[in-house]
Amino acid sequence: MIDISIIVPFYNESDSLDEFFSNIMPILKRLKLSFEILCINDGSKDDTLERLMLKKKKFPQLKIINFSRNFGKDAAITAGIDFAEGSCAIPIDCDLQDPPDLIVSMVQRWKEGFDMVLAKRSDRSEDSSFKRLTADMFYKVYNILSDTELPENVGDFRLMDRKVIDALRTFPERKRFMKGLFAFTGFKTTVIEYKRPARSKGSSKWSYCKLWNYAIDGIISFSIFPLRISIYLGMLVTFLAFSRGLWIFFRTAFYGVEVPGYASTTVTLLLLGGVQLMSLGVIGEYIGRIYNESKKRPIYIVRDII
Repeated sequence: MIDISIIVPFYNESDSLDEFFSNIMPILKRLKLSFEILCINDGSKDDTLERLMLKKKKFPQLKIINFSRNFGKDAAITAGIDFAEGSCAIPIDCDLQDPPDLIVSMVQRWKEGFDMVLAKRSDRSEDSSFKRLTADMFYKVYNILSDTELPENVGDFRLMDRKVIDALRTFPERKRFMKGLFAFTGFKTTVIEYKRPARSKGSSKWSYCKLWNYAIDGIISFSIFPLRISIYLGMLVTFLAFSRGLWIFFRTAFYGVEVPGYASTTVTLLLLGGVQLMSLGVIGEYIGRIYNESKKRPIYIVRDII
């Protein structure tokens, strides 16, 4: 029986790989618990896989899960959860922005009886002010729209008991927002705060465009409120149109017919067209989700396990 499964997604992380293992291995050995490190090579295009294979010769606790192509971080974490054999599992990034020494405190809280131990970023000064602002807005909007509350400034770095792992394995959806799935499971949870350090080496794979799309995926995955907004906008526009019609009727009855202006007509048409297009876009997002889920394609494809 393995005590701890460490889940590490790798995508073009050749520069960070040596430093990551030199930091995490002494900490895991100091715990005096059996462990495995699941290295998910998410279709890296550099020599990440070759360097992982060299590390495996030095550290037999490594298990390399090599994807056939790049499927994304959430798919990599899902694979780690599927292959984890430990009594608990800890997803962690290899850029050392998730400090490995926090694992000691996580394991201690787990031994105290908590099923989920969250690592919360108390200080994000290393991020740009724009990124901090948009992240704060996302959490607020998400928690307003969704029934599943998402802990603020908590990423994938956490400890999950075997009960949580087994629960996550039952979720069938293909398009995954792992932060929301983690929160959805519930269980007895505690929080450990830490200051998020700067990335050790390499650069982030997340552009602002990808983060924007990821935020939309998260909201749509756990809320149907955008569809209700379409209903409310439709009701509002209908009410305004009906009120406008009454006003024109009484104005004509008492003051006669005036020459109509093009400005009001143009604004009205543009408003109605914008509302309709926005509503169709929201509906299209949900229909697209249904279409993708109905195909039942695998979340990831494993080329080989080393």
